[in-house]
Amino acid sequence: QVQLVESGGGLVQAGGSLRLSCAASGRTFSTYVMGWFRQAPGKEREFVAISRSAITTYYADSVKGRFIISRDSAKNTVYLQMNSLNPEDTAVYYCAANQYYRGRQTTDWTYWGQGTQVTVSS
Repeated sequence: QVQLVESGGGLVQAGGSLRLSCAASGRTFSTYVMGWFRQAPGKEREFVAISRSAITTYYADSVKGRFIISRDSAKNTVYLQMNSLNPEDTAVYYCAANQYYRGRQTTDWTYWGQGTQVTVSS
């Protein structure tokens, strides 16, 4: 199995940028699909970005053109680069992993990190 630990959250001004990191452990890390989800207060957890393979990535419409998901296999780390942030991006961001791709619903994913808070001020 795999263990996930997020970091890099914090408070930023609208229009700013932030990079989240997800450190993963497990010898099968390189074969797993990875994703980022977020959950705002009183809202359901929602899909943000998925790295299915080196050439296949998915993004929610709300973050297309602003967010980038990437991996550093040597460091067993997945990143979410967030640019042009706005207050609607405020949420707890979660890293997720699965052995195979099943979908973009939260119930399609097996492993989750503890989450990291991102707050964007006006």
